[in-house]
Order: sequence, then C-alpha cells, then structure tokens
Amino acid sequence: MSEVFLERQCVTLGLGAEVFAVPVAFVREILDYSAPSALPEGPAYLLGLTDVRGRGTPTLDLRTKLGLPRVPPSLATRILVLDVPVDDRILSLGLVADRVIEVATFEPGEIEAAPDIGVPWRSEYIKGVVRRDQGFVVIFDLPRLLTSQDAALIAQAA
Repeated sequence: MSEVFLERQCVTLGLGAEVFAVPVAFVREILDYSAPSALPEGPAYLLGLTDVRGRGTPTLDLRTKLGLPRVPPSLATRILVLDVPVDDRILSLGLVADRVIEVATFEPGEIEAAPDIGVPWRSEYIKGVVRRDQGFVVIFDLPRLLTSQDAALIAQAA
C-alpha cells in the first residue's frame, strides 16, 4: 500500500464523528462556508456554485455523496476547493465538510489498505486508512470518489 500512496501530507476533515483526509496536492484553498448558488436539475449532492476568485465552482455536499444525512452548516463548516484529475482533465470543485481539522503527515507504514466491509460508505472511494488513538482516518481516493459520470453531471449542471 505505501508504495502506491505517495501523497503523505493530507488535510483532515470531519463529517460528524468520522475523520477523512484528502491529499494536500489536490487542495487549492479552504474557504469559510457560504451557501452556494443553487443549480436546477443537478444531482442531489451538487449544492450549486460557489464564487471562488470570480469563477463559479461546483460545490458538492460530501455527506450526501457518501450517503450520510445532511446537517445544517455551522461556524466550523468549510468548503475545500480541490483540483482533481478525472479522466483526461482537471475538475475544480468545492467539497463541503463539517470541519477542517489539520494538515497531517502519514508515514507509509501507518497507511493500511481500505477495508472491504464494515464501513458505512463504498470502499472503492477509499485509498487507505490510518489508525489513530481516537479512531480511524479514512483517506479518500478522490478520482474514484468523483467518477467520470459525476464529472459529466457536474459539468452539465454548471
């Protein structure tokens, strides 16, 4: 697993009690939450467009994408603006998280393979997991989380 996972620095984020991570290499910036402008006829997880430096950036509700219940935004809610390679292009988008925790460095030996069962979300979205005293940090495989079908739906809606 460690030879495949090169991005050891990750931004950790929380969704309820769960902790996830995205490689720093994909994170362009982190914004305070402001409600995206709604788009008609988009998928349920597409909240709308967020103005990021003058560009309309499609913004996804990560909870909905993972099958978790929606919650109202709080003062800790953030939008992670990401540039994710999907197929032959870079998809710029925002992901809404309940909170951003920290930038963490994971040693290759700490990263375990994604479990096939026992998690409430689809394991193909997971690059690996890291054990911590408080539980697990789940590292997203962002190109798999955002499939080419998602990319097409987001582009069409935007």
